Amino acid sequence: MGEISLTELEARAAASGIDLSLIDIDSIKLPPGDDFGVISDDEDIYQEEQMDFDYGLGNTIVVDNLPVVPKEKFDKLEGVINKIYSQIGVIKEDGLWMPVDPVTQKTLGYCFIEYNTPQEAELAKEKTNGYKLDRAHVFAVNMIEDFNRFMKVPDEWAPPEIRPYVPGENLQHWLTDEKARDQFVIRAGSDTEVFWNDARHMKPDPVYKRAYWTESFVQWSPLGTYLATVHRQGAAVWGGSSAFNRLMRYAHPQVKLIDFSPGEKYLVTYSSHEPSNPRDANRVVINIFDVRTGKVMRDFKGSADEFSIGGAGGVAGVSWPVFRWGGGKDDKYFAKIGRNMISVYETESFSLVDKKSLKAENVLDFIWSPTDPIFALYVPELGGGNQPARVSLIQIPGKEELRQKNLFSVSDCKMYWQSNGDYLAVKVDRYTKTKKSTYTGFELFRIKERDIPIEVLELDNKNDKIIAFAWEPKGHRFAVVHGDSPRPDVSFYSMRSAHNTGRVSKLTTLKGKQANALFWSPSGHYLIIAGLKGFNGQLEFYNVDELETMATAEHFMATDIEWDPTGRYVATSVTSVHHDMENGFNIWSFNGKLLYRTLKDHFFQFLWRPRPPSFLSPEKEEEIAKNLKKYSKKYEAEDQDVSLQLSEQDREKRRMLKDEWEKWVNQWKLLHEEEKLQRQALRDGEASDEEEEYEAKEVEVEELLDVSEEILSFEYGQE
Repeated sequence: MGEISLTELEARAAASGIDLSLIDIDSIKLPPGDDFGVISDDEDIYQEEQMDFDYGLGNTIVVDNLPVVPKEKFDKLEGVINKIYSQIGVIKEDGLWMPVDPVTQKTLGYCFIEYNTPQEAELAKEKTNGYKLDRAHVFAVNMIEDFNRFMKVPDEWAPPEIRPYVPGENLQHWLTDEKARDQFVIRAGSDTEVFWNDARHMKPDPVYKRAYWTESFVQWSPLGTYLATVHRQGAAVWGGSSAFNRLMRYAHPQVKLIDFSPGEKYLVTYSSHEPSNPRDANRVVINIFDVRTGKVMRDFKGSADEFSIGGAGGVAGVSWPVFRWGGGKDDKYFAKIGRNMISVYETESFSLVDKKSLKAENVLDFIWSPTDPIFALYVPELGGGNQPARVSLIQIPGKEELRQKNLFSVSDCKMYWQSNGDYLAVKVDRYTKTKKSTYTGFELFRIKERDIPIEVLELDNKNDKIIAFAWEPKGHRFAVVHGDSPRPDVSFYSMRSAHNTGRVSKLTTLKGKQANALFWSPSGHYLIIAGLKGFNGQLEFYNVDELETMATAEHFMATDIEWDPTGRYVATSVTSVHHDMENGFNIWSFNGKLLYRTLKDHFFQFLWRPRPPSFLSPEKEEEIAKNLKKYSKKYEAEDQDVSLQLSEQDREKRRMLKDEWEKWVNQWKLLHEEEKLQRQALRDGEASDEEEEYEAKEVEVEELLDVSEEILSFEYGQE
C-alpha cells in the first residue's frame, strides 16, 4: 500500500464520519507482513502461479523413447524431430536440446523442446504422445513441470489425514423465505449485489454485496443453487444459507465463458488463446468439471476452427455453448456438432456413445429436446437442390431416426422446442420459383403423438417476414411477430382447436404493433409484446387466455426483459452496454403495474435467481388452482397488514414533514423578532411591521450620470 499524506488521511476520515481527535494513532499496531496477516481468497492459486513463474518451464516438453544414435547421425535425428514438432508450434531459438553421453558420444534417448507459449507445448504433448516413429520407438511426451511434481512424491507412503465430518450448509435455504420472495443479482460498476424482490414494500431488500466479486460476469446455475463468478485463474461457485460462501473453485486460466448442465452436476469452462504464429487459428481449451468435487471429468483442446461449426454467438468464431446438454435434468448426455457429424457423449464414462460419432453430411445445426434424450438436426440442400434439405429426430442412445421431413427450395431453417418437449416448430424460409425472394412457413411436429404427425402452417400473408417466435411455456400456444417494421402484426396460435385437438388454429391477430420481441410468463397465460432498443422500450402486457391487453407502458431505451421464475413479476432494464444514460431496472407486476424503479450508474447485468421444479404433482397443482381463494386468504390478510403498515408509514412521514415545517417557521419567527429594532431604525423610528399602516409615495430623483461634448461638421447647403 502506498503512503498517503496527513491531509488526505483527514479528508478520508471526514468522508467516513470519523473524528481523528478521538483516536490514538500511535496505539494502533498492524499485523506483520505485506498482507498484514489477511490472506487472499486466491492465495493458493497465487502461490501456484509463483511456482510456475519461478520454474519458467511451462512451455517445455520432454520427448522420451527416441533412438539412441552416434554423433554422425545426430544432425539427421535432430532434423526429423524438429520437422515433427515445428509443425505444431514455434520452437524457440536453440529451443531443441538433445543430451549426449560424454563417454559414448551417443544420444541418451530423450530431448527437451521449448515452445513460445505453454499452449503450444500442451498441444505438442497431446498430439505426439504415443507417436510411432518406427516399430521400436513410440514417443512418450510429458511436460517438464510434471517431473517437478513427481520429485515431490515422498519415498514412504503416509495415510491421509482424516478430517472430521462437518455438515454442509443448506443451499436451498433461500427457498424457505416466509414471504415467498424471489432473489435477483445485479452488477453495477465494480459491485455485485443480491437482493430480495420485496414487491409488497415496493423496494429491493439487500441480501449480500461485494466489490470486485467477479472480473467479467456472474451466472446462476439452472436450479438456482449456485452463483458462479469468473476470474483470470478460473471460475468459482458460491452459495449458503446465511451468506454467499465460496463452495468450490475450478482452475482454468484465462477462462472466458462458462455453462452449467441442466441438473447442475457439471460446469463447462472455455478459454481461447492466441497462437504465436498469427496465421494460425486461436487455441481453444474446454474443461468439464464436476460441480461438487471440482474434478476435471474431461477436457477438449484444439484450434478454434474445430469448434466453430453450427449455432451462433460465442467468441473468436466459436459457437457457444460448444457442448449442448440433453436428456432433461439427468445430465446424461452432451453433444457437439462437427464437420459432417454430431458427437454425442455420455457422462458415465465421458466417452462417445457407441464409441463413434453420428454421421450427418453437411449438418448445420441441432437442438436437444428439453425433457427427453431426443435431438432434432438440420441438413441443408445438397447437390444444387438435387438432394433436399431435411429435419430429422434422433433418439439417444440408440441413434434411431424417429421421424424425418424433407424440405425443398430451402433458404434457411430454425428450430424451436416447446418447454415440455411436446412440440417442435421448424421455421422454414423458402425461395420463390424465381429465386429472387423468399417466403416463410412452419413445420409443426407433435412429438408425443403416435408416429409424430407433422402439420404445415403458412401465415395469411406468406410473404411476411418473421421477426420473432415464442412457445408458451408448459402450454400448447405460440406467438409470432410478422410483417414489416415499424408496425408489424402479432398473431397467436394454438396446437389445439375447439373441435379437433390435432389441428393448429389461429386465435387472433393484433395489427400494427411496435414490437420486435416476445416474452412469455414462465407459467404461461400472460405475454409481454415488446419493442426493444430501436422501438424505445414499448411494452404491452397481454392476457392470452382472455385475448385482451391488460396494460401498455414504456421503459425508455429498455434493452432487456426477464420474468421472475414464478411469473408474478417482470424486470425491464437498460444496461450501459447499449446506453450511457438512464441505466437501471424497473420491476412490474404481471399485469403491467410499475412497482418500483432503481437507477444504477454503469449497470451491466440483471438476473433472477432460478427456482427448482415444484415437488407438487400436476394433479395437486390443479387442485390448488381450483381452490386458490381458500389458499389466498392467508396472503390477502398479509397484504392487508402490509398495506396498513405502508399507510402508517406514510402518515408518519407526513407528520415528520409537518413537524419539520413548523420548526422552520418558528425559527423564522424568532429571527424576525430579533431583527425588530433594526427594521425600526430603518423606518426612522416607526415600530409597526404592518404594510397597510403606511402610505406609499412616489418620489422622482434625477441624477446626472455623464456629460460629453462632440463637434459635428456642417457644410453649406445642408439643413
